[in-house]
Amino acid sequence: MSNMNISLPDALKSFVDYQVSQRGYTTSSEYVRELIRKDQDQQHLRALLLAGAESASTTPVDGDYFESLRARVHKARG
Repeated sequence: MSNMNISLPDALKSFVDYQVSQRGYTTSSEYVRELIRKDQDQQHLRALLLAGAESASTTPVDGDYFESLRARVHKARG
């Protein structure tokens, strides 16, 4: 694992320390790693949503569509 030093203003350092103590993190590094992972997840979701928005239109997703999915799942399970 690599190390990274981050400079924070006192107010942000206090905020991080409070989050660590109140939310059950063992270190400030653990808290920051979780924030970075969440940001990665959000960026990935955004990319998926944008790709979906740019893709070609398909048939509408409605109640019939979900019923056909349920039927396929039940059929596959036997």
